Amino acid sequence: MILLLAIVAGLLAGIVRAGRRGHPYSAPDLRHLWLVPLAFLPQFVTIYLPSVRQHTPDWLAAASFVTSQVLLLAFALLNWRLPGMPILILGAALNLTVVAVNGGFMPISPHTASQLVSQKVIQGIPTGSRFGTKDILLSPQETRLEWLADRFLTPDWFHYKVAFSLGDILIAIGVFWLLAYPSMHNPNHMNKGS
Repeated sequence: MILLLAIVAGLLAGIVRAGRRGHPYSAPDLRHLWLVPLAFLPQFVTIYLPSVRQHTPDWLAAASFVTSQVLLLAFALLNWRLPGMPILILGAALNLTVVAVNGGFMPISPHTASQLVSQKVIQGIPTGSRFGTKDILLSPQETRLEWLADRFLTPDWFHYKVAFSLGDILIAIGVFWLLAYPSMHNPNHMNKGS
């Protein structure tokens, strides 16, 4: 959700900036874009497809999630010169690190999880078990690098409740910056005389 908001806000800011300068909006010059769907594919199949997820062992789902994170980080590194990408890379690296050291899933505490679902549901999930699609329910004491876990929540006034990590925040900032200021290092845009 936080990423979707960053994409929308970044595009709007980029379009407004381009309009003020009298130029059409120029999308960022992303290279190796094929890595993005390739990165999302294993995660989509083993984690987000309910029919497959039910028959996928946790170790395979974890491996798929880590593989996705590695491929997305590789894509970001290949585009590191673009505006906002260093911040995005840092966020992706933090998420990959906390996922890798906690068994291949993003840790979330029972307290944070109880803000998303009822306490009764949380009591029925043993710690160390999967929670939602990509999280694992762990107490702060059991979590390695707990400060990088899904520990932040959308505000109470926001209709859709979701937990997110410090890495997610940095990724969102990087995406916003990338889309709002795409022409800063875009050689095609510079060749047009701007």
